[in-house]
Amino acid sequence: MRLIAVSALREGVILAKPVLNDAGQILVNRGMPLSMKMIVRLQKLGITFVYIEDEVTKDIMIRPAITEKTRREAMGVMKASFDQIVDQHKISKKFSFAQMERQFTSVVRDILDQVKEHKEAVSLLSEVCAHDNYILSHSLNVTIYSLALSIKLKKFSPKQLEEIGLGAMLHDVGKLFISTAILKKPSRLTEDEFNEVKKHTELGFELLRREYNIPLTVAHCAYQHHERLNGSGYPRGLKEKDIHPYGKIIGITDVYDAVTSNRVYRRAMLPHEGLEILYAGASSEFDQGLIEAFRKSIVIYPNGLTVHLNDGRKGVILRQTPNISDRPVVLILEEGQDTLAHPYELDLSQNHSVLISETDTTLLGKR
Repeated sequence: MRLIAVSALREGVILAKPVLNDAGQILVNRGMPLSMKMIVRLQKLGITFVYIEDEVTKDIMIRPAITEKTRREAMGVMKASFDQIVDQHKISKKFSFAQMERQFTSVVRDILDQVKEHKEAVSLLSEVCAHDNYILSHSLNVTIYSLALSIKLKKFSPKQLEEIGLGAMLHDVGKLFISTAILKKPSRLTEDEFNEVKKHTELGFELLRREYNIPLTVAHCAYQHHERLNGSGYPRGLKEKDIHPYGKIIGITDVYDAVTSNRVYRRAMLPHEGLEILYAGASSEFDQGLIEAFRKSIVIYPNGLTVHLNDGRKGVILRQTPNISDRPVVLILEEGQDTLAHPYELDLSQNHSVLISETDTTLLGKR
């Protein structure tokens, strides 16, 4: 299968993975040739990339970080809880998390166990979903990324990993009290609107810190995930030593998922582009050691992505190299202008002078 930008799709290509909604229901099924009407629908659904069937790359496999069952359960628990928070807040401005805590903890433990067992770098690009509720999908993605990074650091206890997972899942809960019109505004926010959005950190903290069965560190995940090492963040302008380690972790994964997910005001970036955003803020805004660990935790060049090499060869990412995220195995399809009758594998971890110089998500000529 190949990873292709929806903007480059042509009629007749066949989806290799279905497009789902937040509830796990199929919106556009795999295995059927796409009509122009279906392509337009994908664009309207806000889908940026899809996997398509391709004879040459039919053996490329994608393994999700968590099971579809766990994804549905997590989304269901968050939706039920978040809806209840909003409803009760309208009535009394109070909410008791006690009845939902057990379900959240169970889901976080499932995700933690599956990320541990995954044994591979994490890629969420394979989850081709149309999201009705960005807060839900973003919160789940940040949870998966945060746990993957925290596991890679090898310095947190099982209890701390659960706290990080719960903090990541609830880090944006304060946005439930921000106007949907502002959150979904397709154009640049005004200064007043941005100041309104920034309140979500304090709103989330105030909601969570009053819950006796939630660790205060979880509340601080909501409070501190927009703080930056140089003091340029919000709401308190904290600097490096005053930011909790959980806040530093979720600050990185929050930004990464935000830029690699489709939003109403811009297209999703590819993973390596998202990493460039983080590295641009390394040392000044984000902990460079954490970024390096995160880099080893995620798939930088996803399987099925077409890449150009610095020696003129072109191919598709075939599989990942363990612990060396930027040196995958490439299936070479072209050399110069020549299409190869017999493609071959090139392990970039064993060929250090060969670099990926460019990525390509356009639909190339039929084979």
